[in-house]
Amino acid sequence: MNTQIIFGFDMETDIGSWTPFYEGLVHGTPEILKILEKNNVKSTFYFTGDAAQSHPEIVKMVSAAGHEIGCHSLYHETLGDELIPIPGLRSVLPEECYHRVEVATKVVEDVAQCKMLSFRAPRLWGSTALVNALEDLGYKTDASYPMFFHKDRLTPYHPSRENWICQGDMKITEIPNFADMTIESTDIGGRDRDQWPKFRTQSASALMVNINNMLEMYKKKNLPAIFCFYLHPWEFYEMPEGLIHFGEGAVKPDPFIVKNCGKYAQEQLNLLIQLLKNTGAIFKRAIEIV
Repeated sequence: MNTQIIFGFDMETDIGSWTPFYEGLVHGTPEILKILEKNNVKSTFYFTGDAAQSHPEIVKMVSAAGHEIGCHSLYHETLGDELIPIPGLRSVLPEECYHRVEVATKVVEDVAQCKMLSFRAPRLWGSTALVNALEDLGYKTDASYPMFFHKDRLTPYHPSRENWICQGDMKITEIPNFADMTIESTDIGGRDRDQWPKFRTQSASALMVNINNMLEMYKKKNLPAIFCFYLHPWEFYEMPEGLIHFGEGAVKPDPFIVKNCGKYAQEQLNLLIQLLKNTGAIFKRAIEIV
């Protein structure tokens, strides 16, 4: 079986919701679409409700290019179980989850003029309450499972209503996000197995080392090789370094978060696609994994 690749682009404010700006969405998305068109690759673009409502022209641009439109929450709020403590960020209560996703879904659907079938939780903070909400709202795929953290699921699966990280009989397909599970982790949360954003902080060739590690693991375990990557439009437009002021304060991203955003990231995405094609990989939208 050929290696299957899903590129999932999380369409959100710049620098992963640490700012209120949409420079990456506006200027980075067209560059992404050029690269995908050049390589005949279709992907899934997960829009927050706010991103879709603020920039409907971007939603229409992505849809017109033949890509899948998915949902990424309403305001990039955290909907699931906390993976790492982040000051000032707390997940919504489980009983609030359904309504938040319901509202977000309607907002994106109204702009995209199509039914939402694929979802990804901000920061990959998924949960049982979230997956149950998605199932009840008619979603077919959820790409929220952080392989680096939960470890057990290496391939897509149907979760349990009682515990979303366990195999069950739900209709929705849970798609794990790529990590190099051959690495001996020294991080309490396993984040050193998560290879984002190595393609631009180092290179596409450096990332291929981790991809090849996992290809060998899948081969040894006789499992289908299905890789889901998370990317962001702001990575493909130069982001400011140092303090970023807005409102009544400022944020200062860690250097690796904004390193090589823009032209270098564009070049390396193009190269990554070529390197993956050289392995015989085929590219799919999330909904095609069902």
